[in-house]
Amino acid sequence: MREGRAFGLGADRLLGLDLVRPFHGTRGVGASPAHSYLPRLRPGDRFSHTTAAALWEIPLPSGFQGDDAPLHVTATAPRNAPRARGVTGHRGSTDHVVTRHGLPVSPPELLFIEVASLLELDDLVSVGDALVLDPAVSDPRDPRPWIGLDDLRRAVENSSATGSRAARRALRWVRVGSESRMETLLRLIMVRAGLPEPELSPEVWTDVGRTYLGRYDMAYRAKHVIVEYDGDQHRTSTYQYERDIRRLERAREAGWTVVQVRQHGVFRDPTGTVARIRRALDRSRRN
Repeated sequence: MREGRAFGLGADRLLGLDLVRPFHGTRGVGASPAHSYLPRLRPGDRFSHTTAAALWEIPLPSGFQGDDAPLHVTATAPRNAPRARGVTGHRGSTDHVVTRHGLPVSPPELLFIEVASLLELDDLVSVGDALVLDPAVSDPRDPRPWIGLDDLRRAVENSSATGSRAARRALRWVRVGSESRMETLLRLIMVRAGLPEPELSPEVWTDVGRTYLGRYDMAYRAKHVIVEYDGDQHRTSTYQYERDIRRLERAREAGWTVVQVRQHGVFRDPTGTVARIRRALDRSRRN
């Protein structure tokens, strides 16, 4: 409110019905909760935990994302944890902060330990996979990986903060190459059922002629078996969906077995999904 008056806004404007009031003393128009809270941040405060994960654009399970999710803010000791309606306050021992979208947030290694106290194991693994991902198509404005796997391991091993034990347990499953939360969850189902570790995001070529077939989610190269998580591309992008169809057709025409898995196969029928992949590997072994 004080800053609004400094910019020449009168009381009537500051009390306008079109302005949201996410926190005491703040007014905004269509701003995210983090941006709305920004004027209340004290020196050394940062957005942390799942709020930081969302600002790093890491997919989270429902309940931890969106404007209705709790806003996590961490203060550096000796400051007390912030207290406000809709804010979950914390007090941390480090003032290490990085800037993300103009906002102070927890750095990747600290973020991973923070969310370890909130997320289930598999979702924590998917956060780790996202942090260490070196994507096939990178954004020069946002270089990745955000942290190397070895650096993440060192940071977690040297931490005694709340969540570090769960973070160490999750790190055993973190791999470089999973490009989505659902790919991570599918991979965990596979390896925990006793299937071999698949190659992640492999580029696949024909055996003869070295023709490029495409990049796939997972593959057992020696068995000529590809495992693809089939998301909602048909709903969001017809162009991308048609490209994916042609990519999978090329693999099948070149003699690869393609096992496509949808959301139901991850959450509702993981046993059936594992059986389908195992049958594909067994057929390859016989051939």
